[in-house]
Amino acid sequence: MSLIRVVAVAMLCATLFAASPMPAQQAAAPNPLDVVPEKMPFDVPYGPPISLERAEAAISAAVAEAKKHDWKLNVTVVDSGANLVAFQRMDGAQLASIKVSQHKARTAALYRRETKVFESAITLGNFNYMITLDDVIASRGGIPLVVGGKLVGAIGCSGGTGSQDEVACKAGAAVINK
Repeated sequence: MSLIRVVAVAMLCATLFAASPMPAQQAAAPNPLDVVPEKMPFDVPYGPPISLERAEAAISAAVAEAKKHDWKLNVTVVDSGANLVAFQRMDGAQLASIKVSQHKARTAALYRRETKVFESAITLGNFNYMITLDDVIASRGGIPLVVGGKLVGAIGCSGGTGSQDEVACKAGAAVINK
């Protein structure tokens, strides 16, 4: 192609692109992670570890709730440092859920929030980076245990659906969270 033809084609292209309406640039959606909260979320101070007696009371309440519905669950209570205090496996409860109930309790204690928060962040908020955090489980059924405004431990239930686990855990937490 001759130089004159190349220049002519280039000029024609420039004229066409200049005359054609360009789509308006869409404004980028705001990144919800850029929001700076005024107060620290989930800022519950750590308290003394839950006693074995109180842990067993929470487990008993969770197991009683599960029995009302014929749910076979594993129930774990950890202390404020996420160390195992008490555990109960109901007859027929899924074996794989033993570790899951413990993981839910540890996550709720370490992060001072219900594990449902992680589930919602990933499924509803598309905050997939949450799955990269250490010791996180993004499944409901892990609830912090708070006494006098201080975290004393957490309860975790597993073996049913997430919503079943959560219902049983809430029954156990209600005995402690006052």
